Amino acid sequence: MSTPSFRDYLYTPDHPRVAKLRGLDARAYAEAAKADSFAGPMIEGWKKLYPAPFVGVTNDGVVRKGLFTLTEALPGEEAPTSGMVAAAGKLLALLPSAQLDRLCYAVDAHEWQSWANPEFMQHDTGLRLDECDGPVRDAALAVVEASLSPEGYALTRNLMRINGFLGDLVDLPLLMNEYSYNFALYGTPSETEPWGWQLFGHHVALNCLVVGSQMVISPVFLGAEPDTIDDGPFQGLKVFKERIQWARELMSALTADLRDEATVYQEMQDPAMPQGRLHSGDERHLAGCFQDNRVIPYEGIPVPSMPPAALALLDRLVEDSIAYLPAGPRAARLREIQGHYQDTWFSWIGGWRGEEAFYFRIQSPVVILELDHHTGVFLNNDTPAPFHMHTVVRTPNGNDYGRALLGQAVGHMAGKDR
Repeated sequence: MSTPSFRDYLYTPDHPRVAKLRGLDARAYAEAAKADSFAGPMIEGWKKLYPAPFVGVTNDGVVRKGLFTLTEALPGEEAPTSGMVAAAGKLLALLPSAQLDRLCYAVDAHEWQSWANPEFMQHDTGLRLDECDGPVRDAALAVVEASLSPEGYALTRNLMRINGFLGDLVDLPLLMNEYSYNFALYGTPSETEPWGWQLFGHHVALNCLVVGSQMVISPVFLGAEPDTIDDGPFQGLKVFKERIQWARELMSALTADLRDEATVYQEMQDPAMPQGRLHSGDERHLAGCFQDNRVIPYEGIPVPSMPPAALALLDRLVEDSIAYLPAGPRAARLREIQGHYQDTWFSWIGGWRGEEAFYFRIQSPVVILELDHHTGVFLNNDTPAPFHMHTVVRTPNGNDYGRALLGQAVGHMAGKDR
C-alpha cells in the first residue's frame, strides 16, 4: 500500500474553502471566522472557557498539592536565564512606547491563557510578528531561541516555515505565513524574579516561565499540516517522523492483551465514542487551547505493566516530546516525569501498523503528552491522515504557565516584605 501524499488532497484554487478567504488578512479573517460553519462553533465554545480563572488540568477535578517546589535547580540543570534576559533586553530597547504597551503584561495576567493554535486569530495578544519590522521580529525570535534547546528552536522555526509553505500552497499568505504569530512578554525580565514569554499562532504555541534557575515551558502545542515541505529552499523537511515511528514500535512491543487494554477506541472516528469526545477542531486530543481547567481521566494501561522493550520506547517518546527544553531543564523535567511512572497511564486510539492514523496520550500527575493525526483543514482529507498532526504538552495539577512555582515565588516575596 502506497504512503498517502498531501498533494493528493489539495483543494482546487476556486474551491469555496480557500477561495472565500483569498485576500483576507488575519484581522479580517478573525471577524469572518466567527460566521464560518467550521470555525464559528469552535470560537463560541472556546469563548465560554476563556474567562474562567486558572485552576489547572486534573484527572479527577482535584488539584494535587506539593508536586512542584520552588527551589534552586541542581548544578547543570539551570535555566538559561541570563541569556534570556539579555535577549529580552535587546527586544525592549528596540520598541517605542506604543509597542511596549502591546507587548508587555503582568506576570500573572489572564491574557497568558489566550493562546490558540488555529489560523484564525481569536485574541490579539502582544505583537503580531508579520506586522513588525524585521529587526523587531528577529529580536522577539531571539528571546525564543535563547530559551529553547537548539533542536527545540529548529523545530519551532520549521513548523513556522511549514505554515508559510501551506499558505503559499493554498494562496493564502496573508493568513498563513512564516511569521503569522503573536509574541508577548509577561513580567519584567530578571535573573531572579519570575517572568516569561509566549509565542502562538497556527500549529505553534509555546508558553515559557522562568523563576531564577527554574524553568517551565508549558502548555506547548506543536503541529503541522502538511508534515513535510516538498518544494523550495526547505525541500525535504519532515517533522515528527521519529516520534510517530517510536509510538508504532511501542504498540508492537506490547503483548496483545496489553495492546487491547491500551486501545480505548479502535477507530479514529469511532461510533462508540460518546457525544463530545470528538471535537471539530481538536478532534481526539483533550489538552489543547482553552482547556486549562479540563478534567481528563486516566485511560488505557498503567506504565508499570509495560514490558521492558515498550518502556524503553516510552522513554524515547517522553524525551522527544520535551526536547524543546534546554539540556539542563530537560534533565530535570525528565527526572520529574520518570519519577511518576508508577502513576502514569498510556492510552491509544486507532491503528498502529503501516501508515494508519492514530492518537496516543501519556498522562501522570505531572505531565500530559498527546499526539493526534487529523483530518484536513486546508487539505481536503475527510479522515485522519499521517501528514496532519497535533502534539500537546501540559503540566497538570496547576503548573501550566509555571503557576504553581509563580504562586510560591509571590508568597516568598510577600514574606520578605513583612
